[in-house]
Amino acid sequence: MTEFCTAERDGHLLIVTINRPERMNALHPPANFELEGIFNDFAADPDLWVAIITGAGDRAFSAGNDLRWQAEGNKLEVPATGFAGLTARFDLAKPVIAAVNGVAMGGGFEIALACDLIIASDNAKFALPEPKVGLAALAGGLHRLPRQIGVKQAMGMILTGRQVPAADIERPSAFPQSTVTSGRRVPRSVSTDWSLVIGRHGLPRSALNRVASALTVTQSCRRLAPVIALTCNTGTPSTSS
Repeated sequence: MTEFCTAERDGHLLIVTINRPERMNALHPPANFELEGIFNDFAADPDLWVAIITGAGDRAFSAGNDLRWQAEGNKLEVPATGFAGLTARFDLAKPVIAAVNGVAMGGGFEIALACDLIIASDNAKFALPEPKVGLAALAGGLHRLPRQIGVKQAMGMILTGRQVPAADIERPSAFPQSTVTSGRRVPRSVSTDWSLVIGRHGLPRSALNRVASALTVTQSCRRLAPVIALTCNTGTPSTSS
């Protein structure tokens, strides 16, 4: 039984929801360890092929680390697999989709960057605001963001902490593996359409393992590259073979 997130099976799909809307789905150690357990089970279950991670409500995907928890004097711990059990999970051979609604800030943005696809609602905003509080995005953001949107654009976000709205994601140079959907929530149908295409038309199980191996330049950048076999202009992937 989980307290801070939910996991729902739908055939070969696992839908994971961060469930702390009162804290903008910010993550503290108990939530991080719950998510690590969920993704451990996902990795080990041959009947689960694709996962979607999202946030409860329409205000936030995740606001990142729960600074209030830290300010209250609680011990800060992070699982070996990283923030949300994903940012340092370098051996996962199954696609994970980030369905981003509302803000994805700091560690929340790093969770999305660690996924293979980002699907954003039109109220989504992305930022690495750590410099504003004297910190740095050390859960993969400093490495993944330049590789996904280019060094100059990434440095603009990293050095200033500025927010990038979802509308900017549609620019060719920003988040090329992402797509924007209308509305304040990512429609479940859009995310599940992607998962179905990945499982049925895009990459069979044996091919997923080969792609995971091919994308591995070093263990530390296993999840830096998106699944480049799929592209989308309208928010729904093509199902043509």
